[in-house]
Amino acid sequence: MKIKLKCILLIDDDRATNFLNEYVIKKTDCTEQIQVAGGGQQALEFLKSGIVGKSPWPDLILLDINMPDMNGWQFLEEFKKLKMVKKDEIVIVMLTTSINPEDHAKAETIGEVSGFRNKPLTKDIIYELLQAYFTDRLLKKKDG
Repeated sequence: MKIKLKCILLIDDDRATNFLNEYVIKKTDCTEQIQVAGGGQQALEFLKSGIVGKSPWPDLILLDINMPDMNGWQFLEEFKKLKMVKKDEIVIVMLTTSINPEDHAKAETIGEVSGFRNKPLTKDIIYELLQAYFTDRLLKKKDG
């Protein structure tokens, strides 16, 4: 069964990483749209425009931790404040180069974070995320 999301939002300040992530995601053909935000503030603006129907709603957010201006943790604090219908249906996965066990432990304490993966993003990671977080949703839609 092929899983196809409506939108994946990449949040990372590194242009080369975003280019690679987009390439890998396109190769898996797992989403209709990829939206790239170069930082947390830009991502929040994208999400706010989705609240009023101007942008697609992301099914999956891949969030970097270490970014200037607004890091991944700060983004999550602001994300919690957003007044969005079905916000809890967005799957947020920390995608980072951090090998600090404290970052992984902190991510596990934040209810909005579904997973923690290390870069680089690969096809295997994407398939794993789709299987782990979206298979049940797809089955519910078929049954419903």
